[in-house]
Amino acid sequence: MKHLAIILDGNRRWAKEHGLPSLEGHRKGYENVKTIGLAALERGIEHFSVFAFSTENWKRSQEEVGYLMELLFLALTKELDFFWSRMFV
Repeated sequence: MKHLAIILDGNRRWAKEHGLPSLEGHRKGYENVKTIGLAALERGIEHFSVFAFSTENWKRSQEEVGYLMELLFLALTKELDFFWSRMFV
């Protein structure tokens, strides 16, 4: 397999089921993406796509949208460098 794509869905639902705030569900989903990304690298997957934000997400609270944007920024800065450094080990 050369390409793995995932769609993030259910982070808020997971948090609610565990008695946690929605933002904690998003944080946990983010951590899961990192875990899956590392596993994909270890298995030689060349492309990893994450569908993490839909147009429907803009309808959520300003706090929640802001938090999701912070996670995206983190992924595109710090985490991208983290994964890039592991691609050529």
